[in-house]
Amino acid sequence: MPQLTSAVVKNKARELGFHKVGIAAIAPHTDNATNHLHRWLAQGYQAEMTWMANPKRADIEQCLPGVKSVIALALNYYTPHTHSDDPAIAKISRYGWGRDYHRVVQKRLKALALWLQDQVPEQTVRYYVDTGPVQDKVWAQRAGLGWIAKNGNLITRNYGSWVFLGEILTTLELESDRPHTAHCGTCTRCLDACPTQAIREPFVVDANRCIAYHTIENRAETLPPELTLDGWVAGCDVCQDVCPWNQRFAQETDIADFQPYPEHLAPRLDDLAKLDDTTWDQRLRSSALRRIKPQMWRRNARANLNREAEPGGE
Repeated sequence: MPQLTSAVVKNKARELGFHKVGIAAIAPHTDNATNHLHRWLAQGYQAEMTWMANPKRADIEQCLPGVKSVIALALNYYTPHTHSDDPAIAKISRYGWGRDYHRVVQKRLKALALWLQDQVPEQTVRYYVDTGPVQDKVWAQRAGLGWIAKNGNLITRNYGSWVFLGEILTTLELESDRPHTAHCGTCTRCLDACPTQAIREPFVVDANRCIAYHTIENRAETLPPELTLDGWVAGCDVCQDVCPWNQRFAQETDIADFQPYPEHLAPRLDDLAKLDDTTWDQRLRSSALRRIKPQMWRRNARANLNREAEPGGE
């Protein structure tokens, strides 16, 4: 059995299909991430996402007592299809075009965690996708995968921000990588392009103004009347589409599961406005978009149609 070094762990991760892997130590960090989280919560920018205040998010040792290392991992999900400019067509964020990324990422995380546990049975491991109380982008930056951009997404040099993140926590002490430095510079394209000015300042996103939050997480019967939707019914890619790093470095994924389901590329708003529960169930099996319930799809589509019908609407 080879010595379980960081290099061996990384090789295994790549063998399992991960596109990027890095390791962060649990030693004190100087990136001020915990204070940033607390300030964001204090300002109410989490909207109704109460789970963001879970104390485990600010203290990873509450997720796994005795944790020594975080293995941060990423999968590229980009496909080169574009959103339609036809106002009758609904827009769905790229992350939801294909198979539910939780299933795809978790399958690889589980395989790596089981392998790791087999190598060092005396150590403990635990893995998370974005459903766990872990600051995944913070740990990805600490592990050298990329840097947190002004729009709050993690940007990698290889794939831009079109990546899904996961992490394995372990009580095994591994050699860590250097944290990634930021490379947004003076660019403000994401702030300037946001249709609702949800990026209140660099690195600070207000969910109360965010199209992605309202179309996916907001459970209210109606959406805020002042919300500019511009065709979006499931998430929003505007701040990623205008990012120079994405325009220069995005490359098509080699994971077939992330190729779009045909019905997610260009659905009609008037069809979604009448979406029935049976059709919803058939279309959204094995999809991350299943989080958006049938009445929410109808609400989101109708909100777009109503805005188009208003005086001055395009």
